[in-house]
Amino acid sequence: MLLYNVTITIDQPVHQEWLHWMRETHIPEVMATGMFLSYRISRLLGHEHEDSEIFTIQYTVQDMAHLRRYTEEFAPELQRRHAERYEGRYAAFRTVMEII
Repeated sequence: MLLYNVTITIDQPVHQEWLHWMRETHIPEVMATGMFLSYRISRLLGHEHEDSEIFTIQYTVQDMAHLRRYTEEFAPELQRRHAERYEGRYAAFRTVMEII
């Protein structure tokens, strides 16, 4: 089993609206792809970025085949919508981890 981890630094003035949009729109759309088993959202505490908040969204995925399908078939459009909505107000990076 794998964790697909998305770490997002979002500007302080929009972080509450962003979090609402993520919970109500984006994450349900990601989960509707059927590629992930579960997810959780976390907020980083005690970081050095006073003008932003940092969140991680961790999606549990069965195997690399499901993750590859997600990244090839679904992610480009979902990431495009996020980028259009929050352009210039966020930075994101993605990692994949094996659950041991």
